[in-house]
Amino acid sequence: MKTSGYMAPEYVMHGQFSIKSDVFSFGVLLLEIVSGQKNAYDSDRGGDILSYVWKLWNDGAILEIIDSTISEHCSNSEAMRCIHIGLLCVQKDPTSRPTMSSVALMLTSLSLTLPAPSAPAFFVSSTMEPAFQSTSQEDHSDPSPSKKPLESINDVSITELDPR
Repeated sequence: MKTSGYMAPEYVMHGQFSIKSDVFSFGVLLLEIVSGQKNAYDSDRGGDILSYVWKLWNDGAILEIIDSTISEHCSNSEAMRCIHIGLLCVQKDPTSRPTMSSVALMLTSLSLTLPAPSAPAFFVSSTMEPAFQSTSQEDHSDPSPSKKPLESINDVSITELDPR
């Protein structure tokens, strides 16, 4: 199972983990539940679920994302509140994300006013162009160990072994 779509960007990019990393994962899961869609790159949506929800949120068309099985059992305002909380959980800056205790309070207290979310962290599909492209011919011809490749063969991860 591929779980990188649930990992906080600061953990994926820099290995930094905090209590806000779990909040990010919960936010992705909440958005998946309400939308009935997986967090995977989808060309029909124009990206991952975070990008899609954020676009609909900004376009004022967020009701489009609500799964029909959810809308049968709860009001649109309840589903929109869950989406709002999900967006708060997946904000790019970890300090802007709420704590899980705050999330629990937001989910149970309808009288609590929610702050406006900022842009979520966006993921780049592995099918897109790699971030690093070498333009020098000598880079390809010099197999010396001092020149490490900046990406793995699978274009998904970088693994560098460093002793402690």
